[in-house]
Amino acid sequence: MTARPEVLRAAHGAGRWRQLWPLLAYLLLAAAFPFLPFGARSEYLLQIGYFTVVAGVLALSWDLLARSGQLSLAHAAFYGIGAYGFALLSKAGLAWGVAMPLAALIAAAVSVLLGAVTLRLSGMYFAIATLAFTEVLRTVVQNLPDSLAGGANGMLVPALLAGSPRGQYFLAFAVLLLTVACSLAVRFSRLHLAFSAVRQGEDVARVLGVPVVRYRLLAFALSSFLAALAGVLYAGKTFFINPQETFSVATSIAPLTTSIFGGLYTTLGPVLGATVLRGSEELLHTVLKDGSLMVYGLVLILSILWLPRGLMGLRRRRPGGDV
Repeated sequence: MTARPEVLRAAHGAGRWRQLWPLLAYLLLAAAFPFLPFGARSEYLLQIGYFTVVAGVLALSWDLLARSGQLSLAHAAFYGIGAYGFALLSKAGLAWGVAMPLAALIAAAVSVLLGAVTLRLSGMYFAIATLAFTEVLRTVVQNLPDSLAGGANGMLVPALLAGSPRGQYFLAFAVLLLTVACSLAVRFSRLHLAFSAVRQGEDVARVLGVPVVRYRLLAFALSSFLAALAGVLYAGKTFFINPQETFSVATSIAPLTTSIFGGLYTTLGPVLGATVLRGSEELLHTVLKDGSLMVYGLVLILSILWLPRGLMGLRRRRPGGDV
């Protein structure tokens, strides 16, 4: 009888590893991607792989906040703070290794201030408040002096790692690993129970003693920090940013649709969704050119209608849920 709990713990651990193997296989394939023999198209495909990884980081960071029950449309704001923060700090003379985490910390600090005001709202009220914040921030950046941030025309950004494509890819992959590690840390800790309780019933969670605002603030700060890192990766690869694209509504909507398509509240779902959608977008653009966006949108709508639980819904459910 005394050995039963140990047996249960061992079985639970084995089940956890069974849940993790698709994620580990995906990460191994992503790590090996730059070494695959693509021939003359290797540089082009490496660039697609880079932006796919960035899209995965952005989608998974959004999903981390969604697990606490909040529908945020402010991801473009923190993505933009990361991009502009990195550009301005680099312009001030800081090395990229300092400017990158510092820009992400600034975004996390801003999210705490915003969250202290807005996280008592929920549902569509919170979504509208975060969308308004993004628009206000875009207007502010657009009206900054040209000598500081380029105004509406945008500004140049120094290339990450001196423009080395393979080095930049592995830097993006390292950020993806950090994001996955944060997601798994939440999934396999008491935070998962707290986030789920808040998402499924805010009032009940309060009655059970769960500090709702505190946990939502934690999810918001973590999500914003990772979204800002994605913004740095974007800015350091494109060498140029402007307010219209960086703070666009499309940037806020993209991680939402990607997470829904891949599978909400999972770690593999958002990154797998980013891979499939990004790959499909490039393939359709190559084959159809002008009609690619229409077909892409139609495929996305049908996929969401037929797969309400996303790509992860195709997997057979096991006790403990998807990882």
